[in-house]
Amino acid sequence: MKRSDYISWDEYFMGVAMLSSMRSKDDTSQVGACIVNPKNRIVGIGYNGFPIGCEDDQFPWEREGDYLETKYPYVVHAEPNAILNSSVDLEGCRMYVTLFPCNECAKLIIQSGIREVVYLSDKYAGSDSDIAAKRLFSASGVKTRKLANYRLEVKLHE
Repeated sequence: MKRSDYISWDEYFMGVAMLSSMRSKDDTSQVGACIVNPKNRIVGIGYNGFPIGCEDDQFPWEREGDYLETKYPYVVHAEPNAILNSSVDLEGCRMYVTLFPCNECAKLIIQSGIREVVYLSDKYAGSDSDIAAKRLFSASGVKTRKLANYRLEVKLHE
């Protein structure tokens, strides 16, 4: 008999995004993203970190201080990394991301053809970047939805 307690596609792909976030070296924000095509095939994965070739110890990870001494001018977000790590047309795809995208990432998501964003956390809700991202998604017809009641539980069967 088929088991009934298997995870949904949403839980599966968000789990992949969460696993990807664990590759981030950022000690305050680990974000992961997973892009899935309409056939439920993974076509891109990314996490937040410095650009390829930029050593993690050469750049700051601080959140506060002089702008050039913080991580913000250097870190590439998970969403553009997932888009850039894909080698297929992303038209009609969904993106699973552990944190609601900022306005800059929203523009790239829209331009790439992704039509839905599924997210876990919206911890920056109400910030200027969040409001701008939500306006952009709404105007462009990109659906967004929070994955409710998500729980990642690993069961090993012997």
